[in-house]
Amino acid sequence: MTDTFHAILAATIACGILDATAATTQAALLGVPAQRVWQTVASGLLGPRAFEKGWRSGTLGLALHFIISLIISTIYVLASLRLPFLLKHPLTAGALYGIAVFIVMNFVVLPLSRRPKRPFNRNFALTQLVIHICIVGWSIALSAHYLLPRTVH
Repeated sequence: MTDTFHAILAATIACGILDATAATTQAALLGVPAQRVWQTVASGLLGPRAFEKGWRSGTLGLALHFIISLIISTIYVLASLRLPFLLKHPLTAGALYGIAVFIVMNFVVLPLSRRPKRPFNRNFALTQLVIHICIVGWSIALSAHYLLPRTVH
């Protein structure tokens, strides 16, 4: 297996697990059960009926979460092969990537999804932004930084 594949795999696993943990924890602090978190993700594909299917749709939501982690990890790792800044400055680049992922997810993907619309919550959104910077962006950027060959840097 190649270094690129290893970097993508590590970034996907790190991002997926850490972000899932953060999302589940944030929801739990608000009194929302884990099943509901992952049903909400599945509702992007299934619409409101995702909330009628118990852990079947919750498991689908968790799988979709890891597919998204794979996609965003692949984009970053492949881009880092061409843009040395992404590897040389993983904290800055990762933070910027986390912000970009947050913006795309919240202003493109979610509005185009079938997920039921909900009112804007500033505190929830700010927490999600911090999670996207510190967990999503940094886990991916640091995986690429440490697992891609030094000749790429």
